[in-house]
Amino acid sequence: MIFHFDHSQSCLTALKKDTPMTFNQLNSVRDFRCIVSALFLTSLLAVLSGCATPDQMGTLGRVDGPIMASSALTRQSEAAKSTVTRTVQKTAGPAVAPSTPLKSINPLDDATQSVASLEAPVELWDRIRRGYRMPDLQNDLVTDREVWYSSRPDYIQRMTQRSSKYLFHIVEELERRNMPTELALLPFIESAFNPQAVSSAKAAGMWQFMPATGTYFDLKQNIFRDDRRDVLASTRAALDYLQKLNAMFGDWHLALAAYNWGEGNVGKAIARNKKAGLGTGYADLNMPAETRLYVPKLQAVKNIVSNPDSFKTELPLIENHPYFQEVAISRDIDVALAAKLADVNLADFKALNPSAHRPVILAAGMPQILLPWDSAKVFQRNFEAYTLGQYASWTTWTVPSTMAPSEAARRTGMSESDMRSINSIPPRMLVKAGSTLLVPRSAKVINDVTSHVADNGHMSLAPEVVTRRVNVKARKGETVATLARRYRVSTLEVADWNQVTAHSSFKLGQSVVLFLPVKAKNASKRSGKLQAVKRVPRK
Repeated sequence: MIFHFDHSQSCLTALKKDTPMTFNQLNSVRDFRCIVSALFLTSLLAVLSGCATPDQMGTLGRVDGPIMASSALTRQSEAAKSTVTRTVQKTAGPAVAPSTPLKSINPLDDATQSVASLEAPVELWDRIRRGYRMPDLQNDLVTDREVWYSSRPDYIQRMTQRSSKYLFHIVEELERRNMPTELALLPFIESAFNPQAVSSAKAAGMWQFMPATGTYFDLKQNIFRDDRRDVLASTRAALDYLQKLNAMFGDWHLALAAYNWGEGNVGKAIARNKKAGLGTGYADLNMPAETRLYVPKLQAVKNIVSNPDSFKTELPLIENHPYFQEVAISRDIDVALAAKLADVNLADFKALNPSAHRPVILAAGMPQILLPWDSAKVFQRNFEAYTLGQYASWTTWTVPSTMAPSEAARRTGMSESDMRSINSIPPRMLVKAGSTLLVPRSAKVINDVTSHVADNGHMSLAPEVVTRRVNVKARKGETVATLARRYRVSTLEVADWNQVTAHSSFKLGQSVVLFLPVKAKNASKRSGKLQAVKRVPRK
């Protein structure tokens, strides 16, 4: 039973006036609830006031004489009032029966009444169930998805175990925004709660943001971090987007369709149906198969969470308290060192901080990290006590001119393989001028990476040009500059290849060295000839 204080008060007033009411006169369930609720309120006031008479009582909450002789009973009463006050502020769900039921004073029924309690749920799944507010969808597609999920208990177990790190935060945010809590189950559909998930269309993270949509919702994406994977940032952006879509379409099912298919596509589908005189609800629209299944998938997961036993599914216990907390960092720090100082497994650390996809966290761009609740103080204590040198063994270097990775590695004291691996440089590519590379940090480097670089660092690549050495004969009056113009290369390159100055001249017929690009067609023919030669066995 849902206990409504305002409605019960009015019913109590009616009872005090001896307004005649019998079961034959109860025309609705609401009237019955009215009487029971009023009687409960009367009983509660009697307990709180002890045995005080109306003459002894002043205004509600003040008594001229002692309320109860027993101090233990007084403490129990105060605790009861505190629990009611605290829970009314925190929860809006239906109440549950207390452990010690109050004695009924209902003259129509001497049996003990089941009185709802306002205790907060112990288990997060129950908290989610209490906040359901979206209309249920019932069709064959929902049944099909229920069978699909329930027939894969291992898959559900992996998903739900993975979600245990993130669900509490998502539910808190949904409740704070007064949004339906079944939306906390949406990452099951989007990514199976994997913050590192990347789709074939380049959508990334737990909430699967496309690059452009992520940028629109202020999710930073650069070479050091991708906020589409960040637990806090991506959840904030996803809920912002869902609220925007719901306000736009006035329907949560259409909002979810737009989240999957795009608001423009849903808007056009609605306009087409209006023009044709058709319905404009989720089930009425013509949409791609993926979007058609999107809401049924969520409904199926919702149904399984609502009643796992009926689907022969077991949900792992997720307690109703925070899993992680934010911890500020003031210095650049290696990911491995941060996990070590927090005494957290590296994989668990990365699961909570998935946006950091480089071996170092730059404090100017990512000033806080997430740690398991009990590990935050451990990290802070160890961070302050750390005396083994720098926190970060990596820093950044801005490439002054376009160069090969091998040259960049030579200049920064790295091997080419490490340079390519750390900075994700693919084969046969050059690093363009202005790019930011991650390089080893020497003991002489005192300052951390600046906020400008941490927020705007990028890397641009250009295809590596295949060249071949040729010798050409200088014409009459030939100079370095005229040769460079004729063969479309730079003057400095011609001078460097021939070990002369940029203003030098050549004698008539003098042999000049040039390195000219090999056209793709010629290069492939040449490569094929070489391979053919290699296949011929030597005699």
